Amino acid sequence: MVNSISKTVQNLIDEDLSLQDALQRDYGNYSAIARMLLPKVKEAVDSEEVNLESVITSVKRAKANYTILQGKITRVVAGSGLNIRTDMAKVSVDRTKKNLEQIRKTLATFSGEFLQVIEGNSVVTLISDLYSFSKISSIFDKTDVVDQKQNLATVIIRSPDEITSTPGCVQAFYNAVSRRHINIEETMSCYTETIIVLAMEDVSKAFAALTDLITEARRKTA
Repeated sequence: MVNSISKTVQNLIDEDLSLQDALQRDYGNYSAIARMLLPKVKEAVDSEEVNLESVITSVKRAKANYTILQGKITRVVAGSGLNIRTDMAKVSVDRTKKNLEQIRKTLATFSGEFLQVIEGNSVVTLISDLYSFSKISSIFDKTDVVDQKQNLATVIIRSPDEITSTPGCVQAFYNAVSRRHINIEETMSCYTETIIVLAMEDVSKAFAALTDLITEARRKTA
């Protein structure tokens, strides 16, 4: 039955990004979290063994699953730096032979500051600076455009070479952003760079979240 309580608590926390953030950054009070979860645990687990102390114990056990900074991940994150580009935009189009050819021609002659291409099975997304957006989006037929957005920003995380052989580093960056309830519009990686695209209105929160993560990693490795 103890396992059922622990599993239920784990599932409830897995569904709540705010609780994950509170546990990972050590600002959550175990007793307060347990009191909040207790009614739901009692509802899910029909047993007299469900009480506040058993839920507190389960919350403490769950914390280990949300500790992002461990081992080599800590060193890689500690050695990372941030760069932000504002005034970005994206356009997503159907992945057709004609559109792929247009993209290749654009890449060959592109003279703007920033252009990234993400190619999926059915859609291709181009991310550019706002200055180049009109020119890039105009090369496609309107009927081929699946989505387009402006007022975006990119957060570029530059990490040490070890990131290429250290599992979990990129996930640490994503978790830090997601736990602040920030939607990631697009993301990609290029060797040691992790690029996250998000709305302009969220860039300050994302920068703060990633800065906190890197600061914590540097504190642990000092």
